[in-house]
Amino acid sequence: MSTPEHKQLIWNLIKDIKVGMLVTDDESESVLRARPMHLVQDAYDGTLYFYTPKSASKVYEIKEDRDVCVTFSDTDKQVYVSLSGKATLTQDSELIERYWNPFVGAWFEDGKEDPDVAMLKVKINQGEHWDTNESKFVQAFEIAKANVTSSTPDMGENEKFG
Repeated sequence: MSTPEHKQLIWNLIKDIKVGMLVTDDESESVLRARPMHLVQDAYDGTLYFYTPKSASKVYEIKEDRDVCVTFSDTDKQVYVSLSGKATLTQDSELIERYWNPFVGAWFEDGKEDPDVAMLKVKINQGEHWDTNESKFVQAFEIAKANVTSSTPDMGENEKFG
């Protein structure tokens, strides 16, 4: 689906942001819900990983490989990424061990051995990113120029994939 170079581009955009908003569909209430989730991996190969208690409401909301969306934003750098895919829950001990760290440990009373420890695995199948590396002054100029010339402002890189 995505080339290794494109996966590296996505990783370069999100790796320093670290916290994404996970959006799930709570069908029982007919509502979309979002909550912050912290990336734990050190590379991106088309899959995102997050720790979660298996008893959390988001786990119920992703049953049967439901679609989810994870968004990342860094307003200081004007970087925005939206990734959509299928979420699954895993309690794979090797995966839990690989990404375990003290930050994660603070959320689980019995550490890695806590029976509630699980990982949310999101296999990305499409997305979009925006990277506006221009200053606020240049962005304002582009918007003003577009209004005068009836054109579209050049606000940096934007790409859909998947």
